[in-house]
Amino acid sequence: MTARRIDPVALLALPAVLYLLFAYGWPLVALLLRSVSGPEGWSLAPLAGFLSDPFSWRVIGNTLQTAALVTLLCLVIGYPTALALARSRGLAQVVLLLSIILPLSVGVVVKAYAWQIVLRRDGIVSQALVGLGIWSEPQRLLFTETGLVIGAANVFLPFMILPIYSVIRLVDPRLTEAAATLGATPLYRFTRVALPLTMPGIVSGMAFVFSLAVSMYVIPSLVIGDRYQTLATLTGRAFLMMRNEELGSTTAVVLLVLAVAIVVGSTALARRLGSSS
Repeated sequence: MTARRIDPVALLALPAVLYLLFAYGWPLVALLLRSVSGPEGWSLAPLAGFLSDPFSWRVIGNTLQTAALVTLLCLVIGYPTALALARSRGLAQVVLLLSIILPLSVGVVVKAYAWQIVLRRDGIVSQALVGLGIWSEPQRLLFTETGLVIGAANVFLPFMILPIYSVIRLVDPRLTEAAATLGATPLYRFTRVALPLTMPGIVSGMAFVFSLAVSMYVIPSLVIGDRYQTLATLTGRAFLMMRNEELGSTTAVVLLVLAVAIVVGSTALARRLGSSS
C-alpha cells in the first residue's frame, strides 16, 4: 500500500492555516478553558449559573430576536436587489454593484454614528414619516429596537445580496419563460421555479447575516446603548467594565456555540438544497 502524497499546491494554504491557529484557534481554546474553570478547578458551575439566571435568557432572547429581525429585513430588501443586479446589464449593473460594494469600505463605527443622526427625532426618517402622514409628529427611533434593526440591516445588507446574486446569475432565465409558456402565473413561477433554484443563495445569505448580527457589538453599543443587552454587549461589558472574566468567558462561549451552530446548520442545508436542485 503506497502512501498518499500531499498535493504541493495544498501547502500554499499552510501560512493561512498557521495564522488562523495562532490568531483564532488558540484564543478560542483559552476562552473555552476559562469558561469551565473556577477557584476549585474544572467545573461547569459558571455555565450552569449563567443559564439558571432569567436575565441571561432575556439577553439570549434579545440576541436571537434582533438577529432574526435583521436577517428578515435584509432578505426582504436583498432578494429583489440581487434579482435586479443579476438581470441588469452594462452600466446599470456596474452602478448597482458599486452601490452595494462601496459601502463596505466605510467603517462600522462611522455608519453607526451616521445612523444616530438619521434616527433621532429631527432626523430624515422621522421627518419623512411625518411627511407621509404615518406619524402625526416627529418621534425618536434612536435608542430603540426598531432603530437597532434598521441600522444593523444597513450594515449587513451586502452580505445578503451578494450570495443570492451569485446563485441567481447561474440560473437560466429561460426556465421561468418556459413556465410562462405553459400557462404558469407570475406567483407560481416565482414560488415553484425561481425561489427553489435560488434557495442555496438565500440560505447562505441568511447564515452570513444572522451570524454577523448575533455577534455584533459596536452597532448596539452606539445605536441603542447599554439598556438593551445582547450576548456580545454583555461579553464586552463583562471584560471591559466589570472585570469579570468568568462571566465574559461564559457569555462568549454561548455566543460561539450559537454562531457555530448557525454556520454548520446552514452549510449542511445549502449543500442539501444545492444537490437536490
